[in-house]
Amino acid sequence: MTQLHSTDIEVTETLDCTDLLCPLPVYHAGKALTRLAPGDVLELVTTDPGSIVDIPALVRERGDTLLSSENNDDSQTFRIQKGASR
Repeated sequence: MTQLHSTDIEVTETLDCTDLLCPLPVYHAGKALTRLAPGDVLELVTTDPGSIVDIPALVRERGDTLLSSENNDDSQTFRIQKGASR
């Protein structure tokens, strides 16, 4: 299996949810993914620690794919590929 590095991912849209607390990062990510076409990639940046659990749950619920997640000192970055189901 080939390892996909975050630098190899072509991002369609970046959503900055810095300083927003739950449930706002999940809400805004869901709305952004709805606007994208299947196969497009959303990059989500958040500082809400709850996003570490909430964003993967959103991705599973919607049928999308979590391509990468990175935990930095004070933020998290997620790259989500929109699935065909929504």
